[in-house]
Parts: sequence; C-alpha cells; structure tokens
Amino acid sequence: MEKRQIGTSDLFVSKMGLGCMSLGTEESAAKEIVQHALENGINYLDTADLYDFGQNEEIVGKAIREVRDDIILATKVGNRFYDVEDGWRWDPSKSYIKSAVKDSLSRLKVDYIDLYQLHGGTIEDHFDETIEAFEELKSEGLIRHYGISSIRPNVIKRFLKSSSIESVMMQYSLLDRRPEEWMDLLAENKVSIVARGPLAKGLLSEKMLSKASAKMKESGYLDYSYQELQETIESIHSKMGNQRKMNELALQFTLSHQSVAAVVPGASSVQQLQENIDAVNASPLSTEELDMLKHLTKLSRYEQHRD
Repeated sequence: MEKRQIGTSDLFVSKMGLGCMSLGTEESAAKEIVQHALENGINYLDTADLYDFGQNEEIVGKAIREVRDDIILATKVGNRFYDVEDGWRWDPSKSYIKSAVKDSLSRLKVDYIDLYQLHGGTIEDHFDETIEAFEELKSEGLIRHYGISSIRPNVIKRFLKSSSIESVMMQYSLLDRRPEEWMDLLAENKVSIVARGPLAKGLLSEKMLSKASAKMKESGYLDYSYQELQETIESIHSKMGNQRKMNELALQFTLSHQSVAAVVPGASSVQQLQENIDAVNASPLSTEELDMLKHLTKLSRYEQHRD
C-alpha cells in the first residue's frame, strides 16, 4: 500500500490506517483484524486512551507486540477519566499529559509513541503549557512527534502558530467537506490531515441510507436535512455507482487531496476492513469524477469556533 509522509516528520504511513475505536473488547477478534491490516500493508494504527477507558490501548498493545518496530502507532490524550464517576473531563494541562503518556505506554506495553495527539481542545486552553508538555516528551524520547485531533479552526490556527505539530486529525468526507477551507493554510505550514470519519458513519459505505440512525432521519446529518441526504446519496450512486463502489468513491475522494496523509476508517470485522483496503487500492479518481462528486455535494464551512 502506498505510504505518505506526515508533515515534515520521518513518519511514512500507509494511506489507509486502521482506526482502532471499532475493534471492540473481544481480544481474539480484535487481534485478527489488526493482523489482517498488517498483512495487507497497513502500518498505521490509531487509538486513544479514552477508547473503552484504556482497554483499547491494551488490546492494540497485545496485537502489535511482535511487530512494534514495523508500525506507526498513534494514540491520544486530554480526556481524563480516572477521577470522574461517569464519563470523562477535559484536561490539557502539562502535568496531566506527562502523567497520562506513561499510562498509555504501560497499557500499550511500548517504549515510545510515534504520534501523540491532543484529543480535542478549546480556545480557552493554556496552549503554552500543553505545547511545552509535548515538546518535553519529544526530548525525553517518549514520543517521536505530536499532533492534534480537532475540528475547531481557532484551535488549529493557534497550534499552527505556536507549535511544531505534524498533523491535524479532522472529520472529513464527501458529506463533510468543511476541512477543505483550511487545506491551503495547513499545506503552507507543512502540516498533514489525518482524515477520520471518511465513510460518514457508514452512509458512504455500500449500506448507504440503511446506516441512517433514527436521529439522522429526524434531524439529518450536519447541514444536510434527511431529504437532502437521501437525494445526495442516491444521486452519487445513480450517476457513479455503476463504475465504483460507494466506499471507493468516498475514500478515493478524501485521498485525492494532497493535504491528506491518511484516511483512518474503523473496522469491526475483517470483511469490513478488506472492503476498505480494496477501495483505497483501486485507481485514483479522474478529474471528471472528482468534479462530479464536488458538484453533487455541499462545500460547507465551520461557522463556530473561528476566532
């Protein structure tokens, strides 16, 4: 599988990573999915300390034990759950980040993390101490590089100005094209996008509207009403579905942008994973196909958290 560079770092990741949140808590099934990913050229695994409250990191750690040096391992920090009775609370403080990384390393049973990501953020955060924590972890050899996972433009701009982030994980798909507004700025700063949610909760898989939840049917998806969602998905399928599968159109569209280093769809089964592997290994979209997809979908923008 083709590899792409994250930012200016020495991290070269498969253009499709494995989003580990969907692996579940059954170790043998999760290990089978991870092994299948590795056997098919995927070298980039993305987890987070918050997923299943640490259990996901433990499962991923066991699955990669024999191949640690062959993969790019990413995890996330910032959501504190040990001292909260139900759920979690946001804590981007230096002291917490430097403590949490040790917990992640212990659960993963590794000596270092390749890409450590701040799992959220608000403009009210104390950026200086957050950045200082990441820089110290780099100098200590506990992480190789760091990035953020955020869709908030004001947070992204602040990190671009003040830090040495290599990546921004953003929700990006045919049904959520808001990141396109910021691609030029990210490219100017030589920062890559890691695209999560490229299949839009399964709406852009072969199952299409059958994946629409009751809430979607009532209130739509982002700035699409449910009727608009129906019309858009049906239009894509009717005009382009004879040549390409839906997930192929979706993943290839996201990968067509040079700012995108990798897409990271989740997988809860080997079959689902293989379908996405086939999709990203297909031929890139033509200019005509890209133009058609842009014509059929909305170019939205983030209206909140801009300044």
